[in-house]
Parts: sequence; structure tokens; C-alpha cells
Amino acid sequence: MPDNKTPGQKLSEKLSYNNPNVWNKIGDDEVKNTFAFCEEYKSFLDKSKTEREFVKEAKKLAEDKGFVSIEDIIESGKPLKPGMKVYRAFKNKTIALAVIGSQPPEKGLNLVGAHIDSPRIDLKPNPVYESNDMVFLKTHYYGGIKKYQWVTIPLSMHGVVIKKDGSSVEIVIGEDDKDTVFTITDLLPHLAAEQMQKKMSDGITGESLNILFGSIPYNDEKIKDKVKLNILKLLNEKYDIVEEDLLSAELELVPCFKAKDVGLDKSMVGAYGQDDRVCAYTALRAVLDLENIDKTSICVLTDKEEIGSMGNTGAQSSFLENFIADICALSSEKYTDIILRRCMTNSKMLSADVNAAIDPTYEGVYDKLNSSFIGKGIVLLKYTGARGKSGASDANAEFMAEVRNLFNDKEIYWQTAELGKVDQGGGGTIAQFVANMGMDVIDCGVAVLSMHSPFEVTSKVDIYMAYKAYREFLKYMK
Repeated sequence: MPDNKTPGQKLSEKLSYNNPNVWNKIGDDEVKNTFAFCEEYKSFLDKSKTEREFVKEAKKLAEDKGFVSIEDIIESGKPLKPGMKVYRAFKNKTIALAVIGSQPPEKGLNLVGAHIDSPRIDLKPNPVYESNDMVFLKTHYYGGIKKYQWVTIPLSMHGVVIKKDGSSVEIVIGEDDKDTVFTITDLLPHLAAEQMQKKMSDGITGESLNILFGSIPYNDEKIKDKVKLNILKLLNEKYDIVEEDLLSAELELVPCFKAKDVGLDKSMVGAYGQDDRVCAYTALRAVLDLENIDKTSICVLTDKEEIGSMGNTGAQSSFLENFIADICALSSEKYTDIILRRCMTNSKMLSADVNAAIDPTYEGVYDKLNSSFIGKGIVLLKYTGARGKSGASDANAEFMAEVRNLFNDKEIYWQTAELGKVDQGGGGTIAQFVANMGMDVIDCGVAVLSMHSPFEVTSKVDIYMAYKAYREFLKYMK
């Protein structure tokens, strides 16, 4: 057929940058793979609504794929050999997995890192109180939320209670269809004239996010807080805990609804916690599917990113460095500190975190030329931070080019973006903390609608493209 394109059209194709809608670029087989992959993803989300649950499920998947605890390798005194697969879980809240490559670690590693915590409602240490013949639980919200989004929706309770004798009790209430659920009440419109005049951020306060927990009194006229006593009695009967045990508990309230398809075409996933479990799950699957690689590859999934990556399970801790040090030591006959330093300096990482997809309803806060779009592939963010790049990790141009060329070579559809207009706000990831270790790192994740809400939305084709991107990076990045 004759080429009817004008010289201008040909020149535009050669010189211009356009990122297409991925659904129009992939074939029927890849569409089937995309939908099948996302069914597994939705199932995993429903089982992993907290960081503890994510680690628990990740360990199951890893062990099914032949991964063993690195602690067992250390205890055995045996060295790590190419092809071996190891993991380390720490405090039940963070996990790292590695596939050992044929090259020595000091030549550098390929890493993908994500976080597995999400915004939620935590119980205060002393939460139970009675008022007007109802029992409520006092809470302290975790991460950046719009508080008004969390009232009058069904919530489930997840977590662990450490009892006086040191034993632990796992609690999950509200996920089974037969379970009771909990909620945070709100003021009816008829009496809300004053509330409605407040700024949106002040209409619901942090101290008003109280969980409605019960209303039947214990039958004893000499008891003051009868409903509270009845609630404590029920907790004791089911979990063998007393009120003081709640002081050594981690109990979280999260939306109880399941992950769902969104759209008549079922092209999207709606669920709680997709920031950042959409990247964490795809990164996990990527490392689980690796075989016969040159460079040792690591997937690290951390806690506490939503509150600054603090603590011994956050990205600012020594967890990742210690894991890499053990890999270097177990792979070297004569380990020294310089091997670890060379390893980290020569390593490269994708910080797998989500970005805000442009929302036509609120387009004014975005720079459309530099925003991510649903359905246009995985998003590369050269830098994050707020306003003048405060708190940013800014990837160098050379590494950006390496990642770009790899994705193009492997037919990974990608786009590039910032997080909104320059003075509008911004955000951070774990990238800056990994960069401080000397590694090249760039943010690379899935675009999300309604980020940090109880029901976030992602495109299935972006989810599958993230899995492919992380897998190819771990396997082929030089």
C-alpha cells in the first residue's frame, strides 16, 4: 500500500513524544493475561489489608516458590550460590526477597522497593469508653487522609493484641459476610448548618473519628458503665483479653468492602490500600517469577512510608542495608565492609510507588503536560518532593535514560509525570532514603484515582504493565 502520510506527519512521528492508551497497543493474549493477573491481585488485596497481613501472605507465596529464610542459610553456615532464593521478614511488618545472580554482589544489585502500609484509622492505646448508653473506641488516624471520607462507611478491625503472658491474639472482624462491622457516625444534614459552614478539613476532626462499638448493657444495676462492661465481657469470652491488654495492641480500622472491578468494561480495579500495595504486589510477583539472572535481584517491601518511613521497619532504618550486607557476606569468601559499599554504589533501584492520575473533575490542580493518565502505562517520576523539590529524590539523567531505553526495548508502555502543579502540593516516597545509600533510584509506579481515599481506582492494564516493568528491570538492568 502506498504511504499517504505527508512529510509533516512523518516528521512528527519521528520527532514528537506521545504516550498512547495501552489498551490499543496490546494484543488479545496480553489482554487475557492482564485480566487474569488482576483477578489474583484483587484476591491478594482482600487478604492483605494491613502491613502484617501483607508480610504473612508474601511469605506464603515466597515459600511456595522455593524461597527460604536467610536466617536458615546463616545458621547452616553454607554460602549463597547463583539461583538460590532467600527472604527476610522483620517484626512481621517488612520483608525483603532476593534471587541470587551469577555475578558477585559487589558488581551491584537490581532492586525494586515499595511500601505496604496505607492510610487508615488506628485505635488509641486506651480506646474504650461509654457515652449515652453506647460504647465507642477512640482513634488516631494514620497517614494523610481526608477525614470526612471515613465516616458512615462500614469498617473492619484488623490487628494483634499481645497479652500479659506474652502470647498474641490476631483479630480480624468485619471481613466475613457474616461478621459484624463498625462505623464512625456523622451529623444529620438537618442539624448540620454550623458544620457545613466549616472548611472541609475542619468539618470532621481527628478527635471525632470515634468507632461505634456496641450498645447492649450488662445487667447489673450496681455497675456504672454497663455497656462498656458488656463489651469487655464479649472481648474476654472470644479472645481471652482484658482491657489492659489493649495497651499492648496494634488494632487498625480499614474499609471492609472487597476489591471490585470498576466500569462497565471491567477495565479498572477499585479497592482500599492500592497506595502502595498495587506496586508492592506487582513487585513481589516480579521477584517471585525470576530465574537464571546475572545480577542478584531484590524486592524490598517496607512499612511506615505514609508517616515518613520512620522506625525500625521503615525505609530509613538499617533493615535493607543489613539484608544486603548478609547477602554480600554469604556470597564472598573474604567479606569486608568495602564489598558492601561497592555493592550499594553499583546498585540500581526502582522506587515502586504510585502517582496521582489526572482527574478531569479536578483538572485545575494538574499540569496536563506533566501528569499521569489512567491506562497509559507505568509512570516514571524523575523527582518527587513538594514545591521547590523539597524532600525529593531527583534521579540523574543518565539513569532516567537507562530505564527509558530498557522499557522501550522490552515493550513496556510507560509515561512520565509530576505530582500536580508546582505550588499545589507534592509528596515523597522511599526513593530519597535509598539514594542516600549511594544507589541510582527513580520512582516508577501505577497511576491512581482517588488516592488516599477508602476506595482507590487503578487501571488493570497499568497494573499488569507494572508487573512486567519490575520483572524486566530486575532481570535485565545492566
